[in-house]
Amino acid sequence: MSHDSDHDVRTASSASLVGAGFEMNVYPEELERDVTTTTGLSLHLRPIRPSDADPLVAFHQRLSPGAVYRRYFSWHPELSAKEVNRYTNVDYVERLALIVTDGDDLVAVGRYDRIPATHDAEVAFLVADQYQHQGIGLMLLHNLAGAARARGITSFSAETQADNRNMVNVFRESGFHVRSTIDAEVLSVRFSIEPDEPDHSAGRAEEVAHDADDADDADDADDADDAQST
Repeated sequence: MSHDSDHDVRTASSASLVGAGFEMNVYPEELERDVTTTTGLSLHLRPIRPSDADPLVAFHQRLSPGAVYRRYFSWHPELSAKEVNRYTNVDYVERLALIVTDGDDLVAVGRYDRIPATHDAEVAFLVADQYQHQGIGLMLLHNLAGAARARGITSFSAETQADNRNMVNVFRESGFHVRSTIDAEVLSVRFSIEPDEPDHSAGRAEEVAHDADDADDADDADDADDAQST
C-alpha cells in the first residue's frame, strides 16, 4: 500500500472517530472512576495527564529491579525526559494511558497504542510491587479494553517475558480467548476484545497457561514475588 493510501486510511479512521464523539487530545472524564481492589483497598482510576510527569517518574523510581527488567526487557533505572513526555502526552484515541492512584501516589499504569491504519493495538501495564496480587492488572486491562472498543479497536496484542507469572495470570483470568506463541523466552499474545466474542469466559487462555507453566518449571519460587506486569 502506498504512503498516500496509508494517510487516507488514517485520516478516514480519525474522521470517523471524531464523528462518533471522540476528539483527539480531549481528556475523557467519563473514564474516571473510584475502584476497589480484591483486598478492599479504595483507589482511583483515570486517564493520564501531562501534569502526571513527576508522579510517573516517582512511580518508576519505586519499582524493584525485577519489575523494571520485566517491563523493559533490560536494566532501565530511570525514564528519560523523552520517555516521560511520550508516556504522559497521549491523544486519548489512538493512544491512551490509564493510571491508578492511591492518594497522591501513582501505583499502576496501563496503556494501549493503536497500530497505525488498523483496528489493533498493543497493550501494556505495570503495577507497583506492593500493590501486586490485588486485581489491579486485570482491572486496567478491562478498562483499557472498554475504552479501546469504543474507539474502534477490536484486538489487543502484547509481549512479556515467558516467566512473567503475574502478566500470564492477568490474561488467563481476563475472559478473553488469548492465543500465544513463545520465541526466545518472549511470550507474545493476541486476543479479540470485541464484546460479542464467543469465547469470552474466564479461564479460556489455555495456550497462555500451558506456555507459562513450561517456563515456570525453570524458575525459583522467589521469582514469583518479583514477576511484574509489563
